[in-house]
Amino acid sequence: MAENDARIQPLEERHKEDALFIEGELDRRLDPELMGGGKMAEAIRYSVLGGGKRIRAFLTIEFCRMFGGDIRDAAAYASAIEMVHAYSLIHDDMPEMDNDDMRRGKPSCHKAFGPSVALLAGDALLTYAFETCVLDFTNNDRMNRYCVYELAHGAGVAGMCLGQELDLQLDCPNLDDLKFLYNRKTGALIKTAAMLGYYAAVDRPDPTVRDKVYAYSMALGLAFQIIDDLLDVESTTEELGKPVGSDDRNGKKTVLSFMSIEEARAEAERLTDYAAGIFADTASSEYICALPQYLKSRRK
Repeated sequence: MAENDARIQPLEERHKEDALFIEGELDRRLDPELMGGGKMAEAIRYSVLGGGKRIRAFLTIEFCRMFGGDIRDAAAYASAIEMVHAYSLIHDDMPEMDNDDMRRGKPSCHKAFGPSVALLAGDALLTYAFETCVLDFTNNDRMNRYCVYELAHGAGVAGMCLGQELDLQLDCPNLDDLKFLYNRKTGALIKTAAMLGYYAAVDRPDPTVRDKVYAYSMALGLAFQIIDDLLDVESTTEELGKPVGSDDRNGKKTVLSFMSIEEARAEAERLTDYAAGIFADTASSEYICALPQYLKSRRK
C-alpha cells in the first residue's frame, strides 16, 4: 500500500463520491419509462434510490480502480450488485421473513406499496440485475460471463438465499454454524461485489488474486455482520433507520448468543485487522485497506 499521501482523499469523501456516481447510474438505469411505469416501477425506485450505504457498489468500483480499471467499466456491475442487494432487503422486510416495517428511515416497501407490489419489485430487481450485466458492452464477453456467474452464485442457492433460509430456521446450535450462515447471508454478496470489480479491470483473472479477494471479502462480511449484531442491541431506531432489537423479537441467534459484547468486539477487531492487511502490498490499495476499519466504526 502506498505511504500516506496528503493528496489522497479521506475514505469518507471517496465513499460519498462513489455513492453519488452509482446513484446517478441507478437513477438512469431505473428510468420509470424503461420499467413500464406503474406501481412496480415506483416501488423499485422508492426502494433503491435515495438511501443506503452503497458499500457493495463501493467495493466493485474500488476493486476495479485498484487493479487499474476505469470505473465506467465497473458501472454496470456496481449497479447490478445494488439491485440484487435492494431486492434482498425488500423481501427480507416482508412479514414472511423478518417482518420489519422500516428500512432506511422510511416505511419498508411492502408497507408503502403492499405485499404484492413489493414481491414483484424484488423479483424484477433480481432479473434486471442480470440484464444490466449482459447489456454492458465495455467489457469482453469472457469477463461478462465470469460476472454473471459470480452474481448468480453469490445471490443464489449456495449463497445469499441459502443464508436467508438458514436464518429463517432459527436453529444455530453453535458459533461455527452461525458463521456459516453469515458467510452466505452477508459475506457471499460482499465477495461478489469485490470480485465483480476485479473482473471489470482485467482480461483474465489470476487464481491467486481471486483467493485473496475471497479471503478479504469473507473477513469483511463476517466483521460487518458482527457489528450489525452489536448495533441491534446498542444503537437506536433513529440511528439505524430500522427497528432495533428485531433479532431478539424474531428469536434469531446472533454472535451475542455465543459470546459477550466484549468478545464480539474483539472478534470484529481481529477480522478487521486481517482484512485490512490482505492487500497491504498491492499498489493503489489505500481505500480497500481502509474500508474494514471504516465499517467497523459505523453507527448504522
